[in-house]
Amino acid sequence: MRFLPSLFALALGAGAAQAQAFQPAELARWQRQARQVTISRDNWGVPHVSGKTDADAVFGLLYAQCEDDFPRVEANYLDALGRLAEAEGESAVYHDLRARLFMDSTQAITLYKQSPPWMRQLLDAFAAGTNYYLATHPQTKPRVLRRFQPWMPLLFSEGSIGGNISVVPLERLKTFYSRQVAPGTGWQPPLLEKEDLVDRASLGSNGFAVAPAKSASGHALLLINPHTSFYFRPEVQMTSQAGLNAYGAVTWGQFFIYQGFNEHCGWMHTSSYADSMDEYLETVEPQANGQFMYRYGSERRPVQQVPVSVAYRATDGTIKRREFKTYRTHHGPVVGQQADGQWLTVRMMDTPLAALEQSYLRTKATDYASFREVMKLNGNASNNTVFADSKGTIAYWHGNFMPRRDPQFDWSQPVDGANPKTEWQGLHPVEDIVQVKNPASGWIQNCNSTPYTVAGPTSSPSPGRYPAYMAPDAENYRGLNAVRVLGGKPVFTLDTLIAAAKNPHLTAFDDLLPALSEAYQTVADGTDPPRGDIREAMTLLRAWDHNYATSSVAQTLATYWAERLLRMARPRAQPGQPLDQLALIRFAVKATTAPEQVNALQETLDELTQLFGNWRQPWGDINRFQRLTGRIDEVYDDKKPSLPVAFTSSAWGSLAAFGSRARTGTHKRYGDVGNSFIAVVEFGPRVKARSVLAGGVSGHPDSPHFTDQAGLYVEEKFKDIPFYPEDIRRQAKRTYSPGE
Repeated sequence: MRFLPSLFALALGAGAAQAQAFQPAELARWQRQARQVTISRDNWGVPHVSGKTDADAVFGLLYAQCEDDFPRVEANYLDALGRLAEAEGESAVYHDLRARLFMDSTQAITLYKQSPPWMRQLLDAFAAGTNYYLATHPQTKPRVLRRFQPWMPLLFSEGSIGGNISVVPLERLKTFYSRQVAPGTGWQPPLLEKEDLVDRASLGSNGFAVAPAKSASGHALLLINPHTSFYFRPEVQMTSQAGLNAYGAVTWGQFFIYQGFNEHCGWMHTSSYADSMDEYLETVEPQANGQFMYRYGSERRPVQQVPVSVAYRATDGTIKRREFKTYRTHHGPVVGQQADGQWLTVRMMDTPLAALEQSYLRTKATDYASFREVMKLNGNASNNTVFADSKGTIAYWHGNFMPRRDPQFDWSQPVDGANPKTEWQGLHPVEDIVQVKNPASGWIQNCNSTPYTVAGPTSSPSPGRYPAYMAPDAENYRGLNAVRVLGGKPVFTLDTLIAAAKNPHLTAFDDLLPALSEAYQTVADGTDPPRGDIREAMTLLRAWDHNYATSSVAQTLATYWAERLLRMARPRAQPGQPLDQLALIRFAVKATTAPEQVNALQETLDELTQLFGNWRQPWGDINRFQRLTGRIDEVYDDKKPSLPVAFTSSAWGSLAAFGSRARTGTHKRYGDVGNSFIAVVEFGPRVKARSVLAGGVSGHPDSPHFTDQAGLYVEEKFKDIPFYPEDIRRQAKRTYSPGE
């Protein structure tokens, strides 16, 4: 028999410890729902949540998430609400201002009231499960949010936390709204540093699908490999008696499986560069009364002015406020100003209800046809989708929310907001977007790269069939590697699909190191040839097979040298010159001289010697996995235990991503982004699946599941997933209802 806490104890504990004011009636309601939920924790602490209804499963999911890492649940909603500064201080004010420009709690409340009954039930369960956790755990001290509301998941501009607003530069926003510059002044914003594409390269994702014709079992296979910041998405299973049964990665605070699978099909989302949002240049005219007008065709329209008050925690702990007068046109909020005085607005998807519906309903899809039907909601603005099902269909869609635009304009640049021809002309239906279904190659890959190589050289979509704005994505070294790996093997199993996902070849060095070898020979043929250690280093690099390994000294040399070369070359790019990952590396080879490349290698030897006493450092001695505190901003320490990692930044073409760098006070490099949740799935009569998670499912350092998967993770080994009830019962280490 299970015993739940008494209502009196809940009310007393919550009321005494926190100002949540949970009422006896709602506590009784939550307790009744908790009795309809079962959470089974398997060998790895992964929660398998089961409920009578889908709403019950949502209730249990949020409760389990809060058990594992409430700070991350709260942090995601502080981010969406524009209330991060109340926890982190004045430095987050403009981060919150950006959120408030695009996310409207009043709109979210209205959408909640307008939601269909089934969605309201899920939203209510989201809030109930989270609040019930707080009621039963008065020792948990929220930084800000002491009660969660059912409308909160409707704050996101798409179905996943993060959304598109992160591409709006905070420095540009801050410069505009901190100065409140009048239009037409010719003010020039400060130049921002070019994005560090090497550091950012490990964000993204890989998705592979293999058709039955190339599967040893005759069943479709799927690789799910998101590259995110570590611990951003734990793994979980949700089931209900109403037909829900999904397993995969769930973003903290969301109530649906974001990247995962059910009994019938699986879906992997990769970050997309499909153009789903636009910047508009607004010609603004100040008026004598302090208002502003903007031009639109032959009209003059008033600029809407909206006061926004952002609260922040001062250094003395008190809550203070910054007041802003924000501006918007019919295109969207003003986010900056150009040198010629024109204001810059941003238009993006703003259909949170459709996005949330799509995100949830796809978890209950049963095949390609039903999944495609859900995609007609057009609620995914920032992701591509790699798909496979038990009927043997594999498919790919490049983006989903895609505005229809006049192709005479360059939509990669800000367009004239005064010209009515730059208006969106509705949305492209699903059948219009770049896609492929059951390609003749028998496989699909996407690594945040162009869709025009998604199924190999002869089976991929043709760019001539689509407007340029649909797929401006460039090729990258991961994409080149994936095509090579998938195209080079006739048949796959789950084991060989895992091997493909961790193929160690670093494609970028196929371009970089021949150039260095040629540069070295040029210098060696000169009057002052290299001597000593640099000759030994070149011998190692020339003999290296460009494959990662913990024992590889050549990998260490190549990585530090290439990073130095990119730092040297980046400032030499012309303003506005597009430099994606692949283009930047190839530009660096051309933009540096032979002596500079060789000198960079000597400087690399000197740097490594200074850091470690000897430049002959195996990569795994430097590149480390470490998890010490569980804090969102983790700390690192060379003197404390860590694990060697062979795989590396995706900038170099590493399919398995591990973005690492030295931290304050460390010489070794520690990763915090890249491979996070990884799974492979076979869709036969019975689903077979394996997975591994960075670190572990719990954010508590005292939990056995804080780092219990770390050994598997660094060795790139996978555990079996208990998907069916009998498997879950066999592995269950604890089974309980929320609140026990």
